[in-house]
Formats: sequence, structure tokens, C-alpha cells
Amino acid sequence: MATIKVPEHVPSPAEDCEQLRKAFKGWGTNEGLIISILAHRNAAQRSLIRKTYAEMHGEDLLKELDKELSSDFERIVLLWTLEPADRDAFMVNEATKRSTSNNLVIVEVACTRSPLELFKARQAYHARFKRSLEEDVAYHTSGDIRKLLVPLISSLRYEGDEVNQSIAKSEAKILHEKIANKEYNHDELIRILTTRSKAQLLTTFNLYNNEYGNAINKDLKVDPKHEYLKLLRTTIKSLIFPERHFSKILRLAINKLGTDEWALARVVATRAEIDMERIKEEYFRRNSIPLDRDIAKDTSGDYERMLLALIGHVDA
Repeated sequence: MATIKVPEHVPSPAEDCEQLRKAFKGWGTNEGLIISILAHRNAAQRSLIRKTYAEMHGEDLLKELDKELSSDFERIVLLWTLEPADRDAFMVNEATKRSTSNNLVIVEVACTRSPLELFKARQAYHARFKRSLEEDVAYHTSGDIRKLLVPLISSLRYEGDEVNQSIAKSEAKILHEKIANKEYNHDELIRILTTRSKAQLLTTFNLYNNEYGNAINKDLKVDPKHEYLKLLRTTIKSLIFPERHFSKILRLAINKLGTDEWALARVVATRAEIDMERIKEEYFRRNSIPLDRDIAKDTSGDYERMLLALIGHVDA
């Protein structure tokens, strides 16, 4: 479900590196040339370009981009050029800093990545920050939020389609009891959400809906502003319907008074090669306006062109 358009005949990494080098030199940076290369290469090709650039020019391409670009355009290009695991590690680290704290991003990385992707992100975090991702999440959170986020980000879920119906039935009952009693932080509720496979949880949530007449997230919406409950709802939505979660994040980012550029760049850079087509469909279904039109209305210049290229806009 990738949206990026890779040309039929891709130049060699060395040719791409020469063109990028050319884009950096002379009077001013050639942003158009950078977009025409990086926005149209997949993760493996971008990784090879970075490796080749270092071999040819003795410099890290990311450092060069950082030096040459600025503001929102720089952010999206750097996020996009990072290895996926490094990108996740970087985003979680930002989310645990006091000045850029964002528990939603931690939930997002924990719940929308495959078990292997999450494991690689934790490895990348070790390598980059010389600490474990779990210890930073634990240190920067407290109470119920810490109780949920640490096992969530440490999880190594089963990834297959095997489902146990009787477990689903008994755990739907447990979830309903705890929610009905307002025991939202109960160990059993957290255990189910942080350890069960996505297929198992989908069956459990469907049974919950059928048995008790309400979607689980509806029952958790008792206080829309309560951060812990919001994170619980985001956990459930991100695990089961990531495209709904991401389309909502994009809509909120664009609808803000002054666009939330960080959220916009984060979603586009992390989902362009995964499920952006589904996110675009969901966005249109919810908002009756295509995502590319909203992005074009709300952004401008090279930043707009890069975003549109990554979501597969025809002319980008």
C-alpha cells in the first residue's frame, strides 16, 4: 500500500549521490532536485544512497541535508531519509523530552509497528542514545500512563492469525467488567492490551461489541479530555484500525489554527510506504475532501511538494 512513485529505471546510487551533491553546491540549494530523487526512492534505495554518499564523499548525507535545508521542509526530508528503526527511535526520544513530550507518539510506535519493527526500534534506541527506550519512557512518565506505556513499548506480540475464541470471550468479559467498574488501570485490562496479538484483540473487541452492545472505545469515552483514557482509546484504535488513527491525526494537524507540522510530517514520513492508500481512503470517507487537496491548501513551497510526492499525488 505504498504511495511513493519509484521510476521504472532507477539511476544507480552513485548517480543519485552525484545529483544530490550537485543540488548542495553552487548558489543556493536545488530543493527540486532533492525532492525528485529522495521522494521517489524506497527505503532500501534511500539506505543505499546514504551508504554510497558516505563512501564517495566521506560525509553523512543526513548532516549535509541538515546543513542545506531549513524549517518544515528540512524536517520531512530528514525523517524520510532516516532508516525506519532510527526514525522510530528518534521520534520516541523526542516524545520523552519535557519540551516535546508526546505520549501519543509512544503509543503510535508501540501499536502500529510489527513486533520485529518495534524490536529494531528498541535496538536503534540503544545504539543511538546509549540507554534503553523502556527506561526513558518509564523515567518521563508516571502513574497509570507509565503502567500502560512501558509494557506496550516492550511488547513482542505474536504476529500470526491464530485466534482462541474461548480466551477472546473470557477476556471480553474481563474488559467489560473492569470498564463498567471504572477500573481503567486494572492489571488485567493492561495485560490484555499489551500482550495479545492484534488478531486475538480484534476477535475480543468484536465479541465485546456483540455481547455488551457498545464498541469498547465508546465505553472508554467517559471523559474525552482525560489523558490516560485517551491513550487507552488510541492504543485500541492503533492496534486494530491504524488508518483511522492516522487519518484523524492528519485531520487534527491540518485543522489546527496554524498547522501542526510535526504531526503532519511524522504521519506522512512513517506511513508513505506502508498504508497511506488506506489512510487517504479513510480521510476522504471521514472528511469528504481528498487529503492531497487539504495538504495543498494548508502548506506551501518545497514542503508542500515533498508531502504531495510522498502521498502519491499525480503531479508531484
